[in-house]
Amino acid sequence: MKNVVALIGNGFNAGMVALTKLPVIGSFVGRGLVVITYKGRRSGKTFSIPVGYVRSGDDIVIGVAMPDKKTWWRNFLGEGGPISLHLGGVDRSGHAVTQRDNGRVSVRVTLD
Repeated sequence: MKNVVALIGNGFNAGMVALTKLPVIGSFVGRGLVVITYKGRRSGKTFSIPVGYVRSGDDIVIGVAMPDKKTWWRNFLGEGGPISLHLGGVDRSGHAVTQRDNGRVSVRVTLD
């Protein structure tokens, strides 16, 4: 059952990534949504997923809903790591660091 849920989640993420690239509705879908690309610390594989975000000054803050059910944010624990974002139709690079506060998890990205 866990594999089925993972497949559904992966399909949803791939669909959302594709929608953000469409010329007509991409900007509408992309409001408040950004596609992040990062390399897994252990696997070395490259992943791209859509996530919700807010701007905080010059930084991007990604809130992680239900963090215990997700693993991607763990790639940015400690000193963090490199990340790419497809933001406003432009690919940007930055450095991401996970922050935990009373059970809440967020990832703060400082853009290069």
